[in-house]
Amino acid sequence: MKNLKKIKGDASFRKFFRRRKNHYSSIIVFANKEKFKNLIVYDAINKILIKNKILAPKLYEENYNENYIEIEDFGNKTIFNELNKKNTNKFNHYKKIIELLVKIQSIKNRKINTFKNKIYSIPKYNNRILIKEANLFCNWYVKKNFHGFNMNKFSKEYIKIIKRLTNNLKLKNDIFVHRDFHVSNLMIVNNQTAVIDSQDALIGNKAYDLASLIDDVRLKTSKSFKKKIFNFYLNRQKKIDIYKFKNDFEILSILRNLKIIGIFTRLAIRDGKKKYLRLIPYAWKLISMRLNENKVSQDLKNLLNEKFKNKLNEN
Repeated sequence: MKNLKKIKGDASFRKFFRRRKNHYSSIIVFANKEKFKNLIVYDAINKILIKNKILAPKLYEENYNENYIEIEDFGNKTIFNELNKKNTNKFNHYKKIIELLVKIQSIKNRKINTFKNKIYSIPKYNNRILIKEANLFCNWYVKKNFHGFNMNKFSKEYIKIIKRLTNNLKLKNDIFVHRDFHVSNLMIVNNQTAVIDSQDALIGNKAYDLASLIDDVRLKTSKSFKKKIFNFYLNRQKKIDIYKFKNDFEILSILRNLKIIGIFTRLAIRDGKKKYLRLIPYAWKLISMRLNENKVSQDLKNLLNEKFKNKLNEN
């Protein structure tokens, strides 16, 4: 394929290229691993978003046999980059993001016809998946970094506590969850906010994407600013049980950042992507902050304090 220029990738197995032809450009997404998720499901979720008047990349062409799809080019202007500019009104950006999130959470579509002419139905984000994700912390981070204690004993206790935490979630799994909803996956296109990287979407807890946005390991914000965004979201809700929502927000933030520590360690060990390791200290800081706020997380706090007290208390 001609006129391809490789562009910055992400933490997945995908590779991205910008294709220029005359005055027109598009993005080629290559994936020879996890093809179904990275090509078919990605486009299926984008179709659902587009159907609901949410800006997501349109499919121009698919060549599944050759491991790629060609999609709309949204350029390079991520909200992450905008927020890092001097004199940017951060809260104005976040207000627009919250409006978008509210719109995404109103999506009722659960099924869509894929480009292979088969129905894709978005799966449920059940507790089994949450537990499996949180266990990446043990499987990669603990295994790699700590050899001086009984790994099996720690893992068993950890899983027991994680199961209890997931059972303490109060809200139903009935909301469209992007699952990687943070400012690096949001782009500014013609003064509108566009969503990318949607292939992991599931039907889950209403608090998950907000936790992903506010407790974003890639972007440091103050505790007071996080609270401001949280309250702005609450004010956009017609009917919400604040106690239940806050409880789930805190638990899901903790679980998500434990998962992230595991994933970033795996990326370094398995894939040689070591740049993500520098984000782990802030993930610990976010975990520590939410553990201190959530009463039902006390057992997890005690367990992590036994072995990782210095990590929880860094900064």
